[in-house]
Amino acid sequence: MLIKHAKLIHFFCVANEVTGRKKLQKMIYILQKADCPFEEKYQFHFYGPYSEELTLRVEELCNLGFLTETKEDKANYFQYCYHVTPEGENFLKQFTLDMPDMMEKVDLLKSKSSRFLELVSTILYFEDLPQLEQVEKLHQVKPKQNFSDEEIKEAYKFITQIREL
Repeated sequence: MLIKHAKLIHFFCVANEVTGRKKLQKMIYILQKADCPFEEKYQFHFYGPYSEELTLRVEELCNLGFLTETKEDKANYFQYCYHVTPEGENFLKQFTLDMPDMMEKVDLLKSKSSRFLELVSTILYFEDLPQLEQVEKLHQVKPKQNFSDEEIKEAYKFITQIREL
């Protein structure tokens, strides 16, 4: 059971800092789809794929003092920022994890906006469908986002890129 917590601590160590709960959800989901061994279950939610398991695990890691969660007031919303604590690093040392090198993937994900990661993760959520149906489904479930053809092309390139790293 704690191995799943350790994998998340490892992710946060690689990332150094993750800003935004939505971004965190999308990063883990995309890493999962790029063959990183995260096991959280996802379902489709308002902002795309969402894992309650991930939310609970992160909350547990914060409660245990292994992660810090700082809340920044951004005018009309709060943004959360996560860091591993020294206690979290010590916890991680107790495990031998079979994790691939994620540094390039994580850096690439961190460089993208939450909006873009929402687009990418939504496409990946429907990846079992033919590409044309994926795009139709995307516009159906995300009409207010109004993703352009150019953004969608960029998302497909990104998916290929992150899976090749």
